[in-house]
Amino acid sequence: MWSLTASEGESTTAHFFLGAGDEGLGTRGIGMRPEESDSELLEDEEDEVPPEPQIIVGICAMTKKSKSKPMTQILERLCRFDYLTVIILGEDVILNEPVENWPSCHCLISFHSKGFPLDKAVAYSKLRNPFLINDLAMQYYIQDRREVYRILQEEGIDLPRYAVLNRDPARPEECNLIEGEDQVEVNGAVFPKPFVEKPVSAEDHNVYIYYPSSAGGGSQRLFRKIGSRSSVYSPESSVRKTGSYIYEEFMPTDGTDVKVYTVGPDYAHAEARKSPALDGKVERDSEGKEIRYPVMLTAMEKLVARKVCVAFKQTVCGFDLLRANGHSFVCDVNGFSFVKNSMKYYDDCAKILGNTIMRELAPQFQIPWSIPTEAEDIPIVPTTSGTMMELRCVIAIIRHGDRTPKQKMKMEVKHPRFFALFEKHGGYKTGKLKLKRPEQLQEVLDITRLLLAELEKEPGGEIEEKTGKLEQLKSVLEMYGHFSGINRKVQLTYYPHGVKASNEGQDPQRETLAPSLLLVLKWGGELTPAGRVQAEELGRAFRCMYPGGQGDYAGFPGCGLLRLHSTFRHDLKIYASDEGRVQMTAAAFAKGLLALEGELTPILVQMVKSANMNGLLDSDGDSLSSCQHRVKARLHHILQQDAPFGPEEYDQLAPTRSTSLLNSMTIIQNPVKVCDQVFALIENLTHQIRERMQDPRSVDLQLYHSETLELMLQRWSKLERDFRQKSGRYDISKIPDIYDCVKYDVQHNGSLGLQGTAELLRLSKALADVVIPQEYGISREKKLEIAVGFCLPLLRKILLDLQRTHEDESVNKLHPLYSRGVLSPGRHVRTRLYFTSESHVHSLLSVFRYGGLLDETQDAQWQRALDYLSAISELNYMTQIVIMLYEDNTQDPLSEERFHVELHFSPGVKGVEEEGSAPAGCGFRPASSENEEMKTNQGSMENLCPGKASDEPDRALQTSPQPPEGPGLPRRSPLIRNRKAGSMEVLSETSSSRPGGYRLFSSSRPPTEMKQSGLGSQCTGLFSTTVLGGSSSAPNLQDYARSHGKKLPPASLKHRDGTLFVWTEVSAGTEM
Repeated sequence: MWSLTASEGESTTAHFFLGAGDEGLGTRGIGMRPEESDSELLEDEEDEVPPEPQIIVGICAMTKKSKSKPMTQILERLCRFDYLTVIILGEDVILNEPVENWPSCHCLISFHSKGFPLDKAVAYSKLRNPFLINDLAMQYYIQDRREVYRILQEEGIDLPRYAVLNRDPARPEECNLIEGEDQVEVNGAVFPKPFVEKPVSAEDHNVYIYYPSSAGGGSQRLFRKIGSRSSVYSPESSVRKTGSYIYEEFMPTDGTDVKVYTVGPDYAHAEARKSPALDGKVERDSEGKEIRYPVMLTAMEKLVARKVCVAFKQTVCGFDLLRANGHSFVCDVNGFSFVKNSMKYYDDCAKILGNTIMRELAPQFQIPWSIPTEAEDIPIVPTTSGTMMELRCVIAIIRHGDRTPKQKMKMEVKHPRFFALFEKHGGYKTGKLKLKRPEQLQEVLDITRLLLAELEKEPGGEIEEKTGKLEQLKSVLEMYGHFSGINRKVQLTYYPHGVKASNEGQDPQRETLAPSLLLVLKWGGELTPAGRVQAEELGRAFRCMYPGGQGDYAGFPGCGLLRLHSTFRHDLKIYASDEGRVQMTAAAFAKGLLALEGELTPILVQMVKSANMNGLLDSDGDSLSSCQHRVKARLHHILQQDAPFGPEEYDQLAPTRSTSLLNSMTIIQNPVKVCDQVFALIENLTHQIRERMQDPRSVDLQLYHSETLELMLQRWSKLERDFRQKSGRYDISKIPDIYDCVKYDVQHNGSLGLQGTAELLRLSKALADVVIPQEYGISREKKLEIAVGFCLPLLRKILLDLQRTHEDESVNKLHPLYSRGVLSPGRHVRTRLYFTSESHVHSLLSVFRYGGLLDETQDAQWQRALDYLSAISELNYMTQIVIMLYEDNTQDPLSEERFHVELHFSPGVKGVEEEGSAPAGCGFRPASSENEEMKTNQGSMENLCPGKASDEPDRALQTSPQPPEGPGLPRRSPLIRNRKAGSMEVLSETSSSRPGGYRLFSSSRPPTEMKQSGLGSQCTGLFSTTVLGGSSSAPNLQDYARSHGKKLPPASLKHRDGTLFVWTEVSAGTEM
């Protein structure tokens, strides 16, 4: 709390009165001691010097506002000015007394809120002519969003693009609304979804955000906070048909809003809070107050704050700022607003208001007064200790979660209607067209129905398309009874000389060949409920890698990351390919990472960026490179030989001598014989399903994810038809689909008790473990060539992410005045998350393994890492490759020891294969001379600060018991941490490996028993995880503790096979 010196006009008594009609004018002020009686006061006054002239400051507002905690705190401080006396007009006076009876004042602080008679306040101002802190006439404009936007526009302040829909009979030209499936047109301005719909009245807080159908549709409905909710998701996608509204472009803000509070044109306090549009859950602290964090404004934002304050003539003024796409936009002006729960703000606000009043009115009262001058606050930013490494960048490439089986159908089409559709949507520009939107799929269905109708009338007509293919196309498009852009898609590719001629390499100069389109219909592949749980659990576990942050956040660990994000020191961007399952995985991961609630659609729209414009994460599986075509042809040739594998086949198929590949070939022996067995098992399976369908007890049987026995039979029957061709040869490209289907049914539909599925799973997995990785190249050279074709843009982006961590100084930072307890408030952590499909993960691993990153013959740790990767047979759902960059600020910027990079890997969720089949790891930290000391003294940054004990596991992560596992499936990353997420514990080690270099390691961990929480088998042991990471340049926390005189408590250290590790009871233990 600040105070003025005697020479600056401060008295010991606060002149603070309540107006008549509330508690009576002249009631004892705040600064008066309660034990003093009126008679004692009169006696004291007789002995005092006659009172000096007083400036009366009147507070005219509704009682809820005038007696709020912020107002009381500020008025207490304002009363310390010796020449200021504050009176509060009671609500009864304001509402019921004529303005002529209101107490007179020299300065008026008055503002509108619900129920406030603004007209009377304006009349009082005209009658008494006081000095106004906030102009009253402008408050009429603040109540109308149209006027607010007009004034902002006139001042040159950036706004979201908007249009006003006035449903006013007197102005019909402003009431033109055309609503489409995924857009609205307002008076000629088109707003594609997502867009925002705001009532023109600022008093109406029912703001709606409408989402596109490709993200699931519906709308988020915002409202004034009720308890812990500020919005709710609704499936309604149509705009409101009554009332006047502003329609504006939706601004992606990464889920955080900034509220700015001015006190005069030269002061602005800014706070970050979670956007109410994200999930509608209001984050509150232990006292029930909404959690907000002060942030620093950029120079341009400070200029905007000044403009808003001056343009609306509101000394005390709050407004909302959206930070999006590198710019700041004002989206709302609230008028008179105070910061809550900030003593620093209360001090500043009272000081500025007092100085403003005195500067304006002191000359009229002949009061000797001058503005006190003070030294500027020096923004001292503490740096990290030299023994600590600062996390600067986290980059993760993650495969999507569990999905339904993908299904695909190809057909050649030549009908003019298909060509017209191809031209209508701009297919000739690139020769390819992808149709996902509901209206586009409806067009394909309409054409299909018309062609089938014509074929029924004239079976021998000119239509070349096959009836069976058209029927299947119609059947799939009519599934579910509605369209959703994330369920089905149609791809059309133009072949000028026909599909067959192009694939068979015929002479393209032959003019007799007519052009055609290859139509590829894809369906299935949707993210399952289990996939959402996997992504959300992984997001929660991911929080635990981030250091810093004291105390619990909503009752669970991970507060370090959450605090980073809320204070804008976390530079987070989430990218996803354009596949629905990938985007929904990214949204579910963000939900767990940032502790969000509610539906995934609002999170997807606001947090996830589509990366389909530059080939960053998308790849067209039907447009393979010539190298991939050659690799697939060679692979199919080798696997069509009806003979046991010999040395020649091992050399041809496994030149890299990958352990998992050799193991699978040992199981297969003769590929054609195994394919015969697989086909027989599929025939038996379809027979069992047909028998079940005949059973009356199975009529209403619902399988996992609302599938029926009929749909299950359709996908297996299609595989049965497609796997063995008419020639008797097997289509090897169907093996991944077969394994996909049987793995799905074993995991999700095991209750059916179908016979032979376990054997089908074993055999198809052995085949898939050969086919899938080898489709991305058989030799090292081909693997690299294909990998570069898939992920070169992504590799370049990762390199830029690492470099820009040190170059980008324009990132929003935490205000240093509010940085107590923050290790490096002036620094930021850059996080880039890339969600994609299996192809990119395979390709990226090929680059790491075969790209010459390190010489395994000279580096034993790298060799162990490559041995582990070689033993991994499957990159399952939620496979992660994580790169973590650390910096030691005490080292020379050009030194190799300045930076430290860790490369981590996890093969994703546990498969349904037998226990113990996962490879064992080799440990990520070699033994060091300090291990014995670390056993007794290991601690964390959390332990260096007083607060809640850090031994409470994350309740949100408790899942079903995990079965015991063999060594090699760790829970924690190379930076050993205790149970309290958000802490950072580091080991010092002696090693021969180069400082600052990339290091891959695998690790072991003990079996753990987890508490049952009823999430069921879908969550049991979600992640079969192994850490590949670490380097020798990690700093020593013990040095930090010694230098600060801290004693670190022991951690739960265990030894196993000479490997040191820490494990904690966090279920679904996911290692990055």
